[in-house]
Amino acid sequence: MQNIVIFGASGHGGVVLDCLEREGKYNVVGFVDSFKKEGRKQNGYEILGREYDLPFLMERHNLYGGIIAVGDNWTRSLLVKKILSIAPSFNFISAVHPSAVIGKNVDIGMGTAVMPGAIINANSIVGDFCIINTNSSLGHDGTMENYSSIASGVCTGGGFTLGEFSAISVGARIIENITIMDHTLVGAGALVVKDIESHVVAYGSPARIIRKRSVGEHYLSGNKSEQTRTEFPLIPNNF
Repeated sequence: MQNIVIFGASGHGGVVLDCLEREGKYNVVGFVDSFKKEGRKQNGYEILGREYDLPFLMERHNLYGGIIAVGDNWTRSLLVKKILSIAPSFNFISAVHPSAVIGKNVDIGMGTAVMPGAIINANSIVGDFCIINTNSSLGHDGTMENYSSIASGVCTGGGFTLGEFSAISVGARIIENITIMDHTLVGAGALVVKDIESHVVAYGSPARIIRKRSVGEHYLSGNKSEQTRTEFPLIPNNF
């Protein structure tokens, strides 16, 4: 099997690891994380170093590629840029848990994670670096644009479109033929019955727009380390 690494040794990283182990397509050699001590074990795997160590790690471990296990959509995109600035030829792989149900004519982009119990129904398109979380579903003919995510327990009707960097929070419900545009956040437990514009926060039943939302605004609880990650320059002065 080809060797890979996981970027991000958080709780989300543990779920992605479980997907990869159960899928059995790749050999995980360890984690890469700039905010945890090198050599420490996480879920039985060693933290091999930081993103800036990637060229050395690629050679040492004969890496085929890796996957980013960072829950926040915008932070995930920054880390992709950071990795490609350090290793332009790096290969991003996807992970699909064996318990996920993938329908006919489904296209899943690179760097995407499909978690346990997720359902992607027929003729759907999932872009690059997306997350379809535990027991969530994307209805038939659905589209998730790059860097979008649906959280655990989300249910979407057919013909749904989720824009780039947008996120649907835990347990939300979305009726058929709805479009949610870019950089928008739908709150936990919301019921979406009409289209939602870009750059807003919406929640409630039925969901309504509460306020505007800025690009890159953090939305996950407990993501301090992910937020800190974005404050580092893409390339250190001594690289």
